[in-house]
Amino acid sequence: MLTDWLEVLREACKTPSSQADIARRLGVSRTMISLALQGRYEGNLGRLESLVRGTFMAETVDCPVMGIISRRTCLDEQARPFASTNPQRVLVWRTCRTCGRKEAAATGGNNAGA
Repeated sequence: MLTDWLEVLREACKTPSSQADIARRLGVSRTMISLALQGRYEGNLGRLESLVRGTFMAETVDCPVMGIISRRTCLDEQARPFASTNPQRVLVWRTCRTCGRKEAAATGGNNAGA
C-alpha cells in the first residue's frame, strides 16, 4: 500500500517536470526516485519521505532556534557545515547537533513528531 508522501511524489512526477527535475529539486538521484516509485528501493526511504513532505506537502517543524520552519528547511540546516558567519547560524548549528530530529532526518529514520 502506498503512503501519502509516495502518492504526492508520484503526482509530482506526472506533471511536466520529469523525474530528473524532481530529483534535482529534492537533492537526490533520479535513480532513487525511480526505484522508490517502483517500490524497489532497498535503502531507507526516511530522508526521501522527509524531503517530499517538506518540499511538496508544506509540512513544518518547530525549531528551537528559528521557530516554525518547513521540514525541508530543517533538513537543509542540518546538512550545512559549521560557519561562524553570524551568531544565529552558530546557534542553529549547535542546536541541530543535539536536536531530536537530527538523527531521524540525517540517517533516514522516521520521526513522526518531525
